[in-house]
Parts: sequence; C-alpha cells; structure tokens
Amino acid sequence: MANLINLEQVSKSFGIKPLLDSVSLGVEEGERIGVVGLNGGGKTTMLEVLAGLEEPDSGRVSRVGGLRMAVVTQRGVLPAGSTVGEVVLGPLGVAEHEWAGDARIRSVLAGIGIDNLGLDAVVDGLSGGERRRVALAAALVQELDLLVLDEPTNHLDVEGVQWLAEHLLSRRSALVVVTHDRWFLDTVATRTWEVVGGKVESYDGGYNDWIFARAERARQADAMEERRRNLARKELAWLRRGAPARTSKPKYRIEAAEALIANVPPPRDSVALASFAKRRLGRIVIELEDATLTTPDGRELVRDLTWRLGPGERIGLVGVNGSGKTTLLRTLAGELEPASGRRVQGQTVEIGWLRQELDDLPADMRVLEAVKDVAERITLGDKEISAGQLAERLGFTPAKQRTPVGDLSGGERRRLQLTRVLMAEPNVLLLDEPTNDLDIDTLQQLEDLLDGWAGTLVVISHDRYLIERICDSTWALFGDGKLTNLPGGIDEYLRRRAELGTGGAPSVASTVKQSGTAGATTAPKRDGAAERAARKELARLERAVAKFAEREEKLHHQLAEAATDPDRLQKLDAELRQVVAEKEAAEEQWMELAEELG
Repeated sequence: MANLINLEQVSKSFGIKPLLDSVSLGVEEGERIGVVGLNGGGKTTMLEVLAGLEEPDSGRVSRVGGLRMAVVTQRGVLPAGSTVGEVVLGPLGVAEHEWAGDARIRSVLAGIGIDNLGLDAVVDGLSGGERRRVALAAALVQELDLLVLDEPTNHLDVEGVQWLAEHLLSRRSALVVVTHDRWFLDTVATRTWEVVGGKVESYDGGYNDWIFARAERARQADAMEERRRNLARKELAWLRRGAPARTSKPKYRIEAAEALIANVPPPRDSVALASFAKRRLGRIVIELEDATLTTPDGRELVRDLTWRLGPGERIGLVGVNGSGKTTLLRTLAGELEPASGRRVQGQTVEIGWLRQELDDLPADMRVLEAVKDVAERITLGDKEISAGQLAERLGFTPAKQRTPVGDLSGGERRRLQLTRVLMAEPNVLLLDEPTNDLDIDTLQQLEDLLDGWAGTLVVISHDRYLIERICDSTWALFGDGKLTNLPGGIDEYLRRRAELGTGGAPSVASTVKQSGTAGATTAPKRDGAAERAARKELARLERAVAKFAEREEKLHHQLAEAATDPDRLQKLDAELRQVVAEKEAAEEQWMELAEELG
C-alpha cells in the first residue's frame, strides 16, 4: 500500500522543550492509527505537523498528490455567522434533495447529534461541545483519503462513541486519531503511536496490544539495566579485590520482571474494602425517597424516585446527554433540592464531589500548596501517603508541583481538582466525567487509586473502560423519568438504546421504584428488617456464586490432568455439570433478588 503522508527526521520545539525530535513515520492507505501519550507530550503538535497546520523546525513532510484530507482539532474554529447546515453540508456543494437522499450523510447527522441542534442554528450561539460535534460532522460527511481527528470522543456520550467507532470502521479512508478513550482505541486502531520524550514509538494493534507490548519493552529494559548494574558491580569488585574476583561471576535473573507480567494482582480486594467502608459509614449513606427532579425551566427528568445508596457501593451512571445525570448527582451531593420528595444523608457521610467545571481551584497558589491547603496526609486503603506523594501519583512531578495553578493546562487542572477531592478523605465520592482531559497514564493511576479507595462511589462517565473497571453496578437514565438498573452493564445499555431507537420494546431490566407512575411495575415495599434480610441473602448468593466459580475452575484443571484416565474423566465431568448447574441457579436467584431490591 502507498503512503499518504511521510515525516522524515522532523523536529518541532516550543520554547526550550523539544516535542518532536528527529521523528520519521508514515501513514498508509486504509491504516487506522491511534495516538496516545501524556498531556503536553506533543500529540497535538505531531498531529498538526502531519496535517500541515504547523511547519516543522527541521525535517521534511511529504504528502501524496491530490490527497483528500479533513482535520478536526480541539480548537473548534467555525466561520462566524454561519449556520450548522452551511458548515456541515456547504463543502459538499450539493442540493438539499441530493444529500437528503444519501443514507450515509443522514446517518452522520443523526449519529453525531446534528439533528438535535438543527441545521438552521447559528454556530455562534453553540457551546464548545456542540461546536466540536459540528466540526466532526463536517469532516465525516465527506469522501476522504485521510481523516485526522484530535479527541473526537470528547463531548460524546457512550452511545455516540460507539456510533463513531462503527462509522470509522465502515469507511475506507485512513485515520489518525488522538484519543484517551481506551475502548474506542481498542475498537478502531490497527496501529498505535505513543508520543513520548520527543519520539514516536509504533505498536501493532489497539489499546490492549499497546499495553502488552509496552510491558514487554519495559521488562526487556529492566533486564538490560540489571545486566548493566551487575557488570558494573563485577568491575568494581575486581578493582577492589584484584585477581581473585575473576574466579566468581555475578549472576543476574529476570524471573522477577517476567513474574511482574505473569502474576497480575487482582484490581481490588472488594471484601476488605467493603468491610472498611462499613466501618467508616453508617447504615444510612444517601437516600432519595419519592424524589422528583426537574430542570430550572421545570422540565421533569426523574419522577417519584426512591434510591438508597449503601456503604461500599460502586455505581456507574450512564444516559444520553440531557437525561439528567448531572442533576441527579447534584441532588445526591445536596446542592440541588428535589422538586418533591426528600433526601436523607447519614451522619458520618463526608462527600467528595468532582464537578465538570474547573472553577473551584485557587489560582493564586502553587500546585503543592493547593493540595496541602486541603490536607497534609491521607490514608488510602491501608496506607498513609503525603500530599506530594498523591500529587505525584496523579502526574505532578516534584518539579511540576511548584507550578502556579494559573499556569496549568486543562488536563493538569483536572488532575489537581481530583487530587484535592481525594485529599479531603471523603467516604462518598461523586465523580462527574472524571476522565475529561486526562491522558491514559493518568487514567490508569486514577483507576489504581480508586481500586484501593473504600467508600461509596457514583461516577458519570462515557469511558466504558473506567465504568467496567471501577464500578460494580451500572444504572441508566433513558429519558423516561425512571432510573434503571442494568445487570448487563454498558452492553445492555446500548442494546436497550438501540431497541428504543427502532421502536422495539425495551428489554427487561430492574427499574428503581417509581411510585405513582401509571403502568409502572414496582416491587412490593419492604420494611427495614426485611430489606436487611434480603440484602444479607444477596451477599450470601454472591459468595456462593464465587465458590461455585472457583470449584468450576479447579475441575477444569483436574479434567486436563486426567486426560488419560477415562474413569476419572467421567466422574469429574459429572461433578462439573452439577457445579455449573448450581452456579447458574444461584446466579438466577441473585438476579431476581437484585431486581426486587433495585
């Protein structure tokens, strides 16, 4: 395949910091490349040099003749005074009946949400996220050889991210995309570029392949460093002790590095954390009783909602834009009163709330001062760490900790905001789009921190990896005035949204009690003792399912070992069938009870 663009020995610096240092790479026809790296590491600069928006300081950029290319950056610059229709459809140069009859163009307008904005809307009055969607739609409606996109999933919900991934997979054009959405990267990319230290490292495949390859390179680098150190120690011993040192050779081993990859620890000890959470939180955490939530203009978002958050629960909240996710989070935080019903908060509850806005940071302080302004030290899980250590885990090096808050980028401000929230040692965390503007390395650090954090967690996010990694249950707002539990997680949410979009009947899932709603199916109300007994039974079933799963795994190993013993194979197979049947029965009981409890 022919190369569409080539970079040869390209360098680019801003000030004294080299972002690209003698970089050579190319983009082939039909190739889909995901670009990752730390915030401020040069990803956007590399993209702009590639697209011709920035000239390199040195080196050569060559492009194939007649290249049809569209570039969508984070700047979102649109022609002042233009309408959405002029920006999106104007470059096509076709009459309305022509583009209206094109299923591909109609699909883009619906998938990106342009239908909701209206083609006659003036772009000057749009929000930043809406302007980004308009610019993205203008690129996607065109027939191109190459698409260059910078963070296209920002301001898209889970459903929009999935639509975009499917659309890009259906195109024949090549793609270069900067993204921190790991599910999107893994789904779309055939190659991953990591911009680090002024260089661009290339890996085959998407996110999973990149992580494995990077871990292997780190293991090899550790082994080389260990060999270098052993040689240095050997030379030093020879110099100190003379010739006798030649009779012994130092031995070095890399098994430890290999074990680091082979023996991956579990993400978190859920039982220990839940026990710790219960010690810090009382029986009541936050409860909404018969609550109705509305927008400032009186539009009803959720009606007659009864929802009780328990100690140690980890909940992911999803829904289309405008369905009321942030309003629900504000109500849980106590900032917004329900239009009717009431909110109850436990006496020991300490809420940590990460907002989407960045208006709560002290601009006159330095980073470390802003963190210490909240607390000097905290206990995270079973470890005590200092303000500086927590800041470093979230990407602030000791040198960066001396930077004035006012000089931080958007991603760095987000990290500082999160650090300050965690330093307050809350036992209830409410996170509203915590992944916005965070790079993948910081996201991994955040997930690692939350794995060891004991308490109740509610998170709104379009990042499927984050929801599936740190949350134990998923709830959705479908815009029908109800809060719905999704045992199948994000996949079930997307399936139900697709059914609603095609007019099909929604699949069965547990819906939180909506008393007073005509035709709503509600579980009989339990008193406190009955609910505690039911939750105790739910916990027993969870333990039983875990034991059956453990026994099932052991039986599979025993079957493999008994491959040459027919009699033992028959006995083990019968036992395995029995264990699987009992596990499925326990899972079914758990599902039924979970639906009743909501």
